[in-house]
Amino acid sequence: MEMQNQIEALYDAKPAKYTKEDRLLYNQFIDDLNQGKIRSAEKIDGEWIVNVWVKKGILTGFRMGILKDMGWSAQKPFFDKDTLPEKHFTLADQIRLVPGGTSVRNGCYLAPGVAVMPPAFINVGSYIDSGTLVDSHALVGSCAQIGKNVHISAGAMIGGVLEPIGSRPVIVEDNVFLGGNTGIYEGILIQSRAVIASGTIITSSTPVYDAVNKCFLSKESGKPITIPQNAVVVAGSRPLNGSDGFSVYCPIIIKYRDEKTDLAVILEQDLREILG
Repeated sequence: MEMQNQIEALYDAKPAKYTKEDRLLYNQFIDDLNQGKIRSAEKIDGEWIVNVWVKKGILTGFRMGILKDMGWSAQKPFFDKDTLPEKHFTLADQIRLVPGGTSVRNGCYLAPGVAVMPPAFINVGSYIDSGTLVDSHALVGSCAQIGKNVHISAGAMIGGVLEPIGSRPVIVEDNVFLGGNTGIYEGILIQSRAVIASGTIITSSTPVYDAVNKCFLSKESGKPITIPQNAVVVAGSRPLNGSDGFSVYCPIIIKYRDEKTDLAVILEQDLREILG
């Protein structure tokens, strides 16, 4: 609670110049993010709660930082705020980080047992739990929360959000399968064991039709859509009223997970272990 109060006070103050003590506070904040001690959103009593003060801490880091050459060598320069360098791992972290262009930004948590295939990008504030695979050309955006044993397939995009400050980040719960070239954006919540088929895009303004229950998913005012537990979602379309036969894009829940779906996912997991 003390750190929270200090971070919020520093965020509100917006000083013209940051002190050594401000830097020390921020460094401790980033260390806690790296270790998973704090996170930008967490599930409490069955509800996902946004920790706004954590977002404020990340934004304070952007304000505090000075543009600096962060490259490893003259042959590989890059330039970013000195408060948000690339994150470095050791063998003790037990992360499988395959070489080939992946970048993980400081201030995110990857649990032991996570595997990252190149190239991928994982942004500040994100949280990735154990057993999850981040495949090639995938993005895990700022503050996104990823559960256990999630497969983020090649080319999948998980959007990030820092502002508006109170907005919920994208949340993907345990044992979810995200197919290749999927896009999950704007605070969408994917509940456990859902399957999002390749090429499916879901945003906060995208109506999602549940073909099993013959209705569109309900949406609370001001909140993004929640994809229910065990839902199998594919890319589809719906008629556009008064458009002479034209249709618009619409994700469709075609079924809820059954033994056949589970066997397909298990086979994918077995192949991942063999090839990994």
